[in-house]
Amino acid sequence: MLDLKLIRENPELVRQGIKNKNETDKLDDLLKLDEHRRELILKADELKHKRNQVSSQIPQMKKAGQDVSGILSEMKIVSDQISDFDSQLKEIEVKVEDILLFIPNLPHESVPVGKSAEDNLEVRHWLPEGFSFEKKENTLDHVELGKKLKILDFERGAKISGSGFPLYMGKGATLERALINFMLDYHLQNHGYSEVFPPFLVNKDSMKGTGQLPKMAEDMYYIEKDELYPIPTAEVPITNIYRNEILNEKDLPIKLVGYSACFRREAGSYGKESKGFLRVHQFNKVEMVKIVKPENSYNELEKLVKDAEDILQALKIPYRILLLCTGDLSFSAAKCYDIETWSPAENRWLESSSCSNFENFQARRANIRFRNEQTKKPEFVHTLNGSGLATSRLMVSLLENYQTPEGKIIVPEVLQKYTVFKIID
Repeated sequence: MLDLKLIRENPELVRQGIKNKNETDKLDDLLKLDEHRRELILKADELKHKRNQVSSQIPQMKKAGQDVSGILSEMKIVSDQISDFDSQLKEIEVKVEDILLFIPNLPHESVPVGKSAEDNLEVRHWLPEGFSFEKKENTLDHVELGKKLKILDFERGAKISGSGFPLYMGKGATLERALINFMLDYHLQNHGYSEVFPPFLVNKDSMKGTGQLPKMAEDMYYIEKDELYPIPTAEVPITNIYRNEILNEKDLPIKLVGYSACFRREAGSYGKESKGFLRVHQFNKVEMVKIVKPENSYNELEKLVKDAEDILQALKIPYRILLLCTGDLSFSAAKCYDIETWSPAENRWLESSSCSNFENFQARRANIRFRNEQTKKPEFVHTLNGSGLATSRLMVSLLENYQTPEGKIIVPEVLQKYTVFKIID
């Protein structure tokens, strides 16, 4: 969440950031509550100071034989007033936090102002040697390929669980596992990450810490009896490893990578294209998380994007990088790049990764700090994460770009040591 002091001292800056993100502005309510809160704190502190002064005098008065009953009665009234102020403060602080939890992170100054995805900026693209955007004759989409080769079964997946829950079969299941293992190994061996295998269910504090709750509650699955949430991304459990901790500066940056299944209701997405892998409720993802010092976070963001790009170049899959505008930026992110891979059958780019810098927005919510070696004081870290990568839409691009005119699939060379087979037919 944002620092209340920042909001108090720069309300117009914050107001503009909220507007640029197309979010609801509740700053007036927040600032009124904050002003009332500070008035109560001042009054309570004055009364506490008075009570402390008088309390120190009472023993001397008793010793001198003076009557203290009047003063004791007065102090009883003062104590009741203090209790009343403290009670009001607790109520106001709850209201303040409720508003703060719905205020988005501010876009970084380098983020272009825009209303929607139409205003995102292409930063660069990469195409394998010999690649052409021209659609080849007899090109099948991933659903047709999956059915023909008996490697994907969306109908039976829907029978088992419902729409949006894919079923991988035979060599399709092996290919998915190979892709996950390849990406994990690549990040570990070439990018210096440490591996994490996190829980797939988390509590409310974890979801609140990374910004999913309360804002995106309707998009999350929830197990009411156990008060647990199936994770929408491994970002949640991995970032929350350090919730309510003070880290050593010498241990930063912390670079973690982990696989998880991901679960999203996407309650607001009904009516959007939902064919095959294009919109699913369960998918697999390899997630990169960085916990860094504030002054290094934007340099680390560029490295994070490059780490994801390396995977796609190794797979020889065409992609492009988009810098998201303010209107397409997520609630918690200060800056984000999307990586989109090319689908020949759809004849368009598909989002396969997002790499974001949250600055100290998540760290404040999750109370993740490091101790500055010079000042000896704790400071909030900056957190970043990126898909390295999500397999669902990546699988679309892989299958469609590697299909032969006969409708077979050539397995990318870097995956063959994981699959053993070289062709799916």
